[in-house]
Amino acid sequence: MSELEPEPSVAADLFGDRIDVARSFTAALAREGEERGLIGPLELPRLWTRHILNSVIAAPLFHGSVADIGSGAGLPGLVLAIARPDVQWTLVEPMERRITWLNEQVDALELANVTVLRSRAEDVQPGDGFDVVTARAVSALRTLIPLTAPLVRDGGELALLKGMNAPNEIDAAQKQIKKFRLSDVRVEVLGEGVLPETTRVVRARVR
Repeated sequence: MSELEPEPSVAADLFGDRIDVARSFTAALAREGEERGLIGPLELPRLWTRHILNSVIAAPLFHGSVADIGSGAGLPGLVLAIARPDVQWTLVEPMERRITWLNEQVDALELANVTVLRSRAEDVQPGDGFDVVTARAVSALRTLIPLTAPLVRDGGELALLKGMNAPNEIDAAQKQIKKFRLSDVRVEVLGEGVLPETTRVVRARVR
């Protein structure tokens, strides 16, 4: 049985006065995540570094109303909602067992700024649209853009957490970028000099 990675000292800096809530969520995920099929068996020794900090470093990018597509275990949606109680979050997830987990955590952590929605991305009715739509480790950009861009209000943003391959994914998604009228498409690298592993975010304006 692998052990949970000790909390990195930078976690308290990134979460500020929300660090205790972040600790509660991380402990719950460490305790129940593998058993409930939320994280793999190898994730505990890198849970803080690879998942929690990788998500929270993007917190300053968000404002207004945000949808997290394919929330799964709550990465990045729950982590970001903990760090940014001033932002309204909608966590979109189709699988019932993950929805149960997300709702349990929203209640346990008393997150008044979170709505959990059981749905596939393509079935979401966004009304006037979200200010920002995010996703992490869901699928390649060319598949993800058609799922996320229609949910963004005119003039809103995509902020998609991706891996090292992000620039190549942008190159491969040029058709979708044109079709969904994305502009200022770029990769931002977050956490250099702060985190052991940087986070790459593909950002784009939707018109």
